Amino acid sequence: MSIKLFSKNNCMQCKMAKRFLTQNQISFEEINIDIQPEAIDWLKENGFQTVPVVTSDVATIVGFRPDQLKLLA
Repeated sequence: MSIKLFSKNNCMQCKMAKRFLTQNQISFEEINIDIQPEAIDWLKENGFQTVPVVTSDVATIVGFRPDQLKLLA
């Protein structure tokens, strides 16, 4: 399963989502919009206005939602 975490610097929810995925041994690719600003266009085109956004084959999760992130394990 391909999991992407869209995040930005100094974002507490992003840090918590990253920590949750790491602690639960869920492999993911992090896309930091401060480092890769071109990803902002993709987020906007898909209706997202905030990070973190976690995308996978089965779900898209906006914000830090441990109840939903568990489903990715």
